[in-house]
Amino acid sequence: MSFLDRIAAAVTPAASDEQRAEARRKVLALSQGEQWLGMIVEQHQRIEGLFAEARSATDVETRQRSVKALATELTGHATAEEAVVYPIVAEDSGKTHAGMAYEEHAMTKIQLAKLERIDPMSEEWSEKLEHIRGAVEQHIYQEEDSWLPDLVEKTSPAKKQLLNQRYAEEYQRYCG
Repeated sequence: MSFLDRIAAAVTPAASDEQRAEARRKVLALSQGEQWLGMIVEQHQRIEGLFAEARSATDVETRQRSVKALATELTGHATAEEAVVYPIVAEDSGKTHAGMAYEEHAMTKIQLAKLERIDPMSEEWSEKLEHIRGAVEQHIYQEEDSWLPDLVEKTSPAKKQLLNQRYAEEYQRYCG
């Protein structure tokens, strides 16, 4: 963990398992009437599963394949959020939230690129994967706990229709 990571963790400590579970429960309930939100939460769950798969892999090929699948899913998800969701977050939830979200996505992409250059069977690889997983887990919590529920509450029906259509398009453009 870098010096800056330790400072960030001290200022905004990671959510507990209970906090993450409660945020997930609430956002799942909200997603029943919001197609765009359901897509995002489904992708969050897929991302969590891909991290678990990578963490449990015991050979080079499986680790590399798992990380490639994880990177594809994260990039498609991030691309759709950056193109469609975060501009509306900036308008309806807060520019600070949107700015943080873009920065966190950029840092995740940088860390994933570094992970690809590390020996998959090394302790360094496992530590880097865990670092990325922790950061993504916290990012997902922030989205599910406040940023996305804010959009459900504050965003107009017209913007929600845009979210429904454009989010799926952007995700499919990369992952389809």
